[in-house]
Amino acid sequence: MKITFMGAAKTVTGSCYIIETENARFAVDCGLHQGNAEIEKRNKGIADYDPKKLDFILITHAHIDHTGLLPAAVRAGFDGPIYMTTPTRDLLDIMLLDSAYIQEMEAEWSNRKRLRKGQPPLKPIYEQEDAIKTVPLMRTIQYGASFDPAEGVTVNFKDAGHILGSAFIELWIKEAGETTKIVFSGDLGHKDQLIVRNPSIIEKADYLLMESTYGDRNHKDSSNSLDELAQAIAYSYERGGKVVIPAFAVERSQQLIYTLYLLYKDGRLPADMPVYLDSPLAIKATEIFRNHPEFFDLDTKELMHNGDDPLSLPNLKFTLSTEESQAINNTSGPAIVISASGMANAGRIKHHLRHNIWRKESSVVFVGYQGVGTPGRRLVNGADNISIFGEKLTVEAKIFTINGFSGHAGQDEMIDWLKHFDSPAMKVILTHGEPKGQKVLAGLIKQELGYKVHIADYREELMLVPGGEIQPVVKSRVAVTEPEIDWEFLLKDSEKLFSEFRGRLDKVKAQSFLSQTELRDRLLEINRQVVELISEL
Repeated sequence: MKITFMGAAKTVTGSCYIIETENARFAVDCGLHQGNAEIEKRNKGIADYDPKKLDFILITHAHIDHTGLLPAAVRAGFDGPIYMTTPTRDLLDIMLLDSAYIQEMEAEWSNRKRLRKGQPPLKPIYEQEDAIKTVPLMRTIQYGASFDPAEGVTVNFKDAGHILGSAFIELWIKEAGETTKIVFSGDLGHKDQLIVRNPSIIEKADYLLMESTYGDRNHKDSSNSLDELAQAIAYSYERGGKVVIPAFAVERSQQLIYTLYLLYKDGRLPADMPVYLDSPLAIKATEIFRNHPEFFDLDTKELMHNGDDPLSLPNLKFTLSTEESQAINNTSGPAIVISASGMANAGRIKHHLRHNIWRKESSVVFVGYQGVGTPGRRLVNGADNISIFGEKLTVEAKIFTINGFSGHAGQDEMIDWLKHFDSPAMKVILTHGEPKGQKVLAGLIKQELGYKVHIADYREELMLVPGGEIQPVVKSRVAVTEPEIDWEFLLKDSEKLFSEFRGRLDKVKAQSFLSQTELRDRLLEINRQVVELISEL
């Protein structure tokens, strides 16, 4: 069989793997590419997926980086079944509409600028109508209920412990009388996180495609995370400021409410400090969580059995409308604001950061992975200022980074999960991670477990041979889709510009002291950005 990596290859978004067997052509996940402008250009290439020729799609979980291009595939002609768990189906019913609305609004915003420049308008990647057409194609599957979506293809979903309804997928492909087993980990869950169960165990596979988001590090334990969140709350409460928490609408927001509930029960959440869940999607997702207690872990079930509600607080306020959201920043005094998106690159959270990032009494708490090129990543890395809605703002708020809330397995947890496999000849293919972390994890897997490891590349094509080696169909098609960057030219150009600036120092020194200080500050900002680039290498 052949597999093509259409996303989540040396990146953490856009998960999509297209498998071609002698009897079927199908995809595992169909996610939105998120990050910088170059990464997001990939969302416009849905024709390269050839959706009309896909027989079916398997979905690991509801997060948009695994599902966000489904309406685009439907728009391009896909009309087959989409298989997933019941909670995933319910979450996608609201998430895809929300994503479509964002695509429409972003296109409208861009077209206003384009029309003023006399440029033709752009169409959104997809619209709400496409999301609505996607929903009837969804089919729900229970954990452990094997089924055959095509001749020679058997599928089994097992609990991945990442978010409500998340799954890793077992695939048995029969070709020419031989059967090959492939496992797609999806996003593997962090052990002992709130609400969801721990990941299921698996022992046999010929090929394992495994995520590697935290391949080079581990998470702090949950008790530390609870203490760190309490510290952030105390910091702003004592100063009369707001605690701003960028959080993904699904799972992370619900975990935060649960955590605040634990702090409340422990007397560490001030009784007069309002908590705002400022995300219509998160509010709707919380209700879906309530509708599926059968997927909760034992601790959460026991709490609910005893009459407690870990998804509620006496001072919790839901803000559905734009007016209610805007009113939060017009109120004085301390408050906790949970809003999307989790990487601070879209949605209402940008407005809350704009109103609070420059205030010394405020705090910003990051509780999840921050992708390269996102505002969240820049703030976590210590940026002195940040641009929001075209306005450059000084960072005076205290920045907290709490890793224990992650829904992804840390390095040790991935290795422990791998240790349950009893398949000495298994080949491991790492996906959904950044190159630095993947290299570290690959070395650890080889050293501790002895498995051969391959790190997938974007649009790479591999033949998976029963009991044999991985055989590249082509070395890589990256050169076609991602032209090599001429770094030598860029650096020479930068050196030339700095030399030109040095040659004009007499003119600089002839200006007023105030003008010189402004030029100095701008040059210091450029140098700071270069230092930040170097630190990420």
